[in-house]
Amino acid sequence: MILLVVIASVLIAGVTIYQYREQSKDYHQVRLERKEGQIKQSIAYTLQETTYPVTTENLALIFKDEIYRIADVQNVNFNIYDLQGNLIKSSKPRFRNDSISLHLGAEIINMLSNTVDKRYILDDTAAGDKYQASYTYINDDKFKPIGILNLPYFEDNTLNDMELREFLIRLSVVYLFMLLIAIVLAYFISKYITRSLQTISDKITQTDLTKRNEKILIENPGHEIGKLINSYNDMIDELEISAAKLARSEREQAWREMAKQVAHEIKNPLTPMRLSVQSFERKFNPEDPDVQTKVKEYSRTLIQQIDTMSSIASAFSSFAEMPAQQNENLNVVKIVKLALDIFNEKYIHFMADEEEIIAKLDRTQLVRVITNLVKNAIQAVPEVESPRILVSVVSQGDKVKISVADNGIGIQDGFKDKVFEPKFTTKTSGMGLGLGMVKNIVETYNGTIDFTSQPGKGTVFTVMFPKGAKN
Repeated sequence: MILLVVIASVLIAGVTIYQYREQSKDYHQVRLERKEGQIKQSIAYTLQETTYPVTTENLALIFKDEIYRIADVQNVNFNIYDLQGNLIKSSKPRFRNDSISLHLGAEIINMLSNTVDKRYILDDTAAGDKYQASYTYINDDKFKPIGILNLPYFEDNTLNDMELREFLIRLSVVYLFMLLIAIVLAYFISKYITRSLQTISDKITQTDLTKRNEKILIENPGHEIGKLINSYNDMIDELEISAAKLARSEREQAWREMAKQVAHEIKNPLTPMRLSVQSFERKFNPEDPDVQTKVKEYSRTLIQQIDTMSSIASAFSSFAEMPAQQNENLNVVKIVKLALDIFNEKYIHFMADEEEIIAKLDRTQLVRVITNLVKNAIQAVPEVESPRILVSVVSQGDKVKISVADNGIGIQDGFKDKVFEPKFTTKTSGMGLGLGMVKNIVETYNGTIDFTSQPGKGTVFTVMFPKGAKN
């Protein structure tokens, strides 16, 4: 910061001096041109009004007295030379040979004759001051050169130099004040940065992959420090996500193994039990009316329990071992419509922005995903006065988006992290395997599933699949 202030002060001072010099140069150039133009107008007017023939030889007579009047009116001295460079007349009544040239050099005459605008400016110094002399032709009424007009011009930069000096003094005071401020700010900023870096260093040292790590929270960090803190916090989030995925994978694997075992243990005795109960019901003595009623009731209860056990076994088996993939290019819009045909609820609505959206999926698995999501939505709206479920299929870039939205009871914030975990459910019935199975199916086809929910307002589940090529 200190170095920038010093460099800035030097650069601005240099630019200021250059700007003043350029302005002074432009000012004197414009002033010289203006004076020259005014004198040439006066000379032209004098040549029009004179009674002498307008020739080189008569210039001394024509401007015998007029040259002083013009010089007095224009407040500038000038000289008139003939075409060979000999001095004819000067506005100075007395002149010395060392201050006014009695004869122009050949270089000046050649330069004047060779320029396009017939005008030549000579830069020189005299008595330590900058000196300019303009040379231009004096023409008659037929624009024929008859003489050379010489206008000496001394540049007076006293006022500009004084203004420049005062400005530089003020600028120096301002930058001295800024330098002091920069020193103070640099001190406090360095202390602040050191404090932030120490905090970050301590947090990084305490990072442990086996436990939950705290994020770095620093109020009003600098830009670079803020980026470093955000990178660290993002790393902590990724570690937590990776740990959660690993834990979920381990839990799912455990549930798969358990499901296979449960299915194997339960399914074997189900069929013999059902047949035995039915046979017992047929062969029992029908003469006892009370016993007949009791047997039927017992049989009905036992069969219901067996069906329940079979349903549990089937659910565990479906979650543990997905069917083999039968990938094909499907019209997702059409398949979703067909999946909704099994539901009779009038409040289920379907919407699609295209008639055909192609994705490479398994037909049965896609129907299973839609069925499970819609069943969950139906179970979320029994207590709603005007239930509504909207299933939509839209194209979104290179993805197909399937949404199932309801206006049901929603999901509490405390349960949102566990929605896709196996065996988790908020309902009084069911095994909690539906959404876990849906997530497995979606991720198998390189898709994603997510949801948003507000308690008391409803839930929206969103599934994204990559599009496939049209046939």
